[in-house]
Amino acid sequence: MPRYQGGCLCGAVRYASEADPIFSGACHCRDCQRFTGSAFAVVVAVPRDSLRVEGDTARFTCICDSGQPIHRMFCPTCGSGLYDIAEIMPQAAMLAVGTLDDPALVEPSVHVYCIRAQPWVAFPDGAAKFDRMPPPGP
Repeated sequence: MPRYQGGCLCGAVRYASEADPIFSGACHCRDCQRFTGSAFAVVVAVPRDSLRVEGDTARFTCICDSGQPIHRMFCPTCGSGLYDIAEIMPQAAMLAVGTLDDPALVEPSVHVYCIRAQPWVAFPDGAAKFDRMPPPGP
């Protein structure tokens, strides 16, 4: 059974990955707020080459707060945002946690663009917080 599996609201697109996560996080940037229709996006990143997708997806590309392009993959039928590919990290596919069959599998370990967080957002103890995008790791 895949480690992560999920799909869109209408069921036309399904995805799965058996890979270990690269990271999990919540992004509070305005682009993520607008794309999700919520206060932030919660993602789990997996190696892009591990992601299997069944069904047709559509893509919307925009420039996010980092100044780099991000490709938002979504279901063309129901509009559910499924995963993102950021040009700054092209080896990763960032799965939208809300589209996982079991979203409880993921708890964000990092919060980015906290400078754009809504004032009522409470950050959990122990999670790393960055005003913007943190520098790449070693």
